[in-house]
Amino acid sequence: AQQGRIREKVYGKQKIYFADQEQLPAASEAELRGLDEQIATLSAKVQAVQQSCRQMEGELKELNSSMTTPEVVREIEELRNDCVSYTEKLERIKSATNHVTPEEKEKVCSEQKLYCKEWRRRKRMATELLDAILEGYPKSKKQFFEEVGIETDEEHNATLPA
Repeated sequence: AQQGRIREKVYGKQKIYFADQEQLPAASEAELRGLDEQIATLSAKVQAVQQSCRQMEGELKELNSSMTTPEVVREIEELRNDCVSYTEKLERIKSATNHVTPEEKEKVCSEQKLYCKEWRRRKRMATELLDAILEGYPKSKKQFFEEVGIETDEEHNATLPA
């Protein structure tokens, strides 16, 4: 700093040293334009290389996540075995003689609807009756059910079909 090759700036207790740019030769406009062009071409190259790198990384991820040849062979074999077993099952079902006729199926479905409707109706009636009793009952609903011996659908995980 005393010889004048570097400069010194004092900020409170800190001192900062940097090169004295007045001693450096000034660049001409042509040199500056040349350097700017060089920076632009190098920046374009950097972007192209980065894009290529991103593309290759994407390809690498894709290849790493895909199955290897032995895995594919094993998967194909498993699928063929599944196909054979499903074909055999289909043939057994087709060869069975005890098929359900559409009339029988309709009869069963209508009976199920009737029974579900009756179940809902009876459950609603029982709930209304129990609610009426519980209005004047001094204890809780749970205690009343225990004393009377009522078992609910929820205790047995029974639900109405949709």
